[in-house]
Amino acid sequence: MTANPLIALAMGDPAGISPELTAKLAMQDDVRASCRLVVIGDRRIFDEGARIAGIKPDLIMAEQGADLRAATADLLFVDLRHLDPSDVELKTATLAGGKFALANYRHALELGRNGQVDAVCFTPFNKQAMRLARAEYDDEIAFSAEVVGLTTPASEFNVLDRLWNARVTSHIPLKDVAAKLSSERIHRALRLTDSCMRNAGFVRPRIAVAGINPHAGDGGSFGREEIDVIAPAVAAGQREGIAADGPFPADTVFLRAKAGAFDAVLTMYHDQGQIAMKLMGFDRGVTLLGGFPFPICTPAHGTAYDIAGQGIASVGASRAALLLAAEMAARRGL
Repeated sequence: MTANPLIALAMGDPAGISPELTAKLAMQDDVRASCRLVVIGDRRIFDEGARIAGIKPDLIMAEQGADLRAATADLLFVDLRHLDPSDVELKTATLAGGKFALANYRHALELGRNGQVDAVCFTPFNKQAMRLARAEYDDEIAFSAEVVGLTTPASEFNVLDRLWNARVTSHIPLKDVAAKLSSERIHRALRLTDSCMRNAGFVRPRIAVAGINPHAGDGGSFGREEIDVIAPAVAAGQREGIAADGPFPADTVFLRAKAGAFDAVLTMYHDQGQIAMKLMGFDRGVTLLGGFPFPICTPAHGTAYDIAGQGIASVGASRAALLLAAEMAARRGL
């Protein structure tokens, strides 16, 4: 790859902080130095976000269907012209907001699928709004896989600086987690974690596997999932050369990872890792959708309706998401 990677940045929910974050990202010097951006959205919503942020980014407009790679500018905007700012109900999940975000994200994914960009990023979505616009909307993984045509496993990773959190189950009720665990599923998650981290530059990522029960079952005293389900998956990964270890008690494994003993923690369910990662760095955390043919990244936080329109939203996590996507895309082009 002779030029900086080209990244499609889809504007997220217009009722939250996404418009101002998108505008702020366009002004970040380190982002502009590491990639070329093509923002997908409605120019009127973007301009309102820029007004809230108190900035005036210099954009070059690109027509839908244009050859984006042929453009020489490092900041492009594809205007879908699909939402008037007067129709935005600030701090509220609405059908209009969900349709706006879905259309932007779909367009960005199609650009990635068709090889017109090297990575996709998006500012925060609101899942309630997304489901108002698309009743069957589950999460970004399922929607992305449908648009891209992915038939192989994909998963969500949380990244904080150089520490990763992977998970076996994701957006399901807590009461269903144990029944969804199997050695095969955990082994598959281990393999995907190892592969994605290698794509991000880790030579041999060290992956700690968390248990599901208190004290990782304490030798079977509090459940046998660690003995009968998790440990066999760890052993299978080790036989394949994956640097996996565990299962470890979930309440202490992140302390060891934070101290540098591991590069990643594979957790069994959503909040088991999310709470730890967000406590360690809410304003820097990145969510990566792994297993796709191109990087897909977003800030780990949400739409922050409580501060929308105030111009005070931190750009830190969104900036980190773009920088990670740029790093991974550049590595793929080597």
